[in-house]
Amino acid sequence: MAAASDGWAGMGWDWTDADDIRRRLDQGADPESWNGSRPLHRAAVFGSPEAVAELARRVADVDALQNGVTALWEAVLSRKPDNARALAAAGADPWRLSLGGWSPGRLSLAGPTPELFPAPEGVALSGTERAAAREAHRLTTALGEFYYDGTGLACVAGIDAAEAVRRLEATPVDGELLEELHELLEDPYAAYDMDESLHIIGVTSVPGGCIVTQPWGYAPQMPGVLARLSAGTLCYGLYANPKSGNQGKIARHGTIEGSDLHPGGGPDENDTSEQVLAAYLYQHDAVAYACAFTGLRPTGRRAVTGPPDVWVELPRRDYWSL
Repeated sequence: MAAASDGWAGMGWDWTDADDIRRRLDQGADPESWNGSRPLHRAAVFGSPEAVAELARRVADVDALQNGVTALWEAVLSRKPDNARALAAAGADPWRLSLGGWSPGRLSLAGPTPELFPAPEGVALSGTERAAAREAHRLTTALGEFYYDGTGLACVAGIDAAEAVRRLEATPVDGELLEELHELLEDPYAAYDMDESLHIIGVTSVPGGCIVTQPWGYAPQMPGVLARLSAGTLCYGLYANPKSGNQGKIARHGTIEGSDLHPGGGPDENDTSEQVLAAYLYQHDAVAYACAFTGLRPTGRRAVTGPPDVWVELPRRDYWSL
């Protein structure tokens, strides 16, 4: 909550009420500061076009930066085209370069509203960028929206389900364990011992490779699992931690290259051009991001949610060591 001294006390997530914002500004609210942040940036993401326009005409610089980006960048990144139009009408520059060498205007060419701003001559996406945007649309549509909190998975490039099972030295689930698996899927946290359930994973071949999944736990992205799966190839591990959010790992040629990553989050200041584009295309969709990172092209979400091609049991070993 904002301090009373800046005039925004009580303002939280909702910045859509232009009349309230106008009243606060008329009574002395600071158009440049809300709880240490910029009100215009806040409204660009959480406000209405009318609220954005009201704030935009009160600030000293409509292109002022917060965390290295303008309010217009935030509106484009958040896919708020009406707010972006309001900012452009107030004088914000769609073609000002920002993270990874992208401008808000050029970034919008890769999203759902490529006509958002009239593009200057010579400003366009490259062939590679257009292809990435097309695949993102196909992939996110194919996966659709679904609840995946608590899911662990590993996207593995270039190998099928059978090879993944071989590398993990896993054995198919059958007999009594197969019967218990049904109870596990119905209530994974109550019906089965967690230490035992972590050793059961699903594996499915998809175009471009395979997906190892566990709808109730983090086993697929444990370092020892990723190291074995990534021998001679690339693997992206994801655990959708219900408590702390999406956690990602990158493994290549048996080595963990990156950990404590945040797939599905926004771009960072030091990201490359390719990383900024991927963060924009797969924002709030960590599963699609993990698939795209490894070049997997699933045609649906069965490889993630099940039933998989095969349920297998991992051998007992220390998977937290490489």
